[in-house]
Amino acid sequence: EVQLQASGGGLVQAGGSLRLSCAASGFTFDDYAIGWFRQAPGKEREGISCISTSDGSTYYADSVKGRFTISSDNAKNTMYLQMNSLKPEDTAVYYCAAQPMALCPTTFDSWGQGTQVTVSS
Repeated sequence: EVQLQASGGGLVQAGGSLRLSCAASGFTFDDYAIGWFRQAPGKEREGISCISTSDGSTYYADSVKGRFTISSDNAKNTMYLQMNSLKPEDTAVYYCAAQPMALCPTTFDSWGQGTQVTVSS
């Protein structure tokens, strides 16, 4: 069974940084697309970043490009999202997702529980 667990959220001041982790179990990271999404209150879910573990290619939404960096440690079956220069509008619940044999961008079938990120002004 594919399981994903996001962690690392918290409260940070604007301009600060956080690193989110997504630990996976039930599968190995080989040949997967792993993505990060977020959903703020009253807003639709937004896909913000994705990494294809087969070739290391990455995707970023314009809203986070240049500030967020996605990476994966295939040996640890863990994906990371380094978030720098955080803004209040980055406040949301962040989710990770996985899709086998896929390249970014893609749709995802497996989702983890979210982690709250709150950025104060």
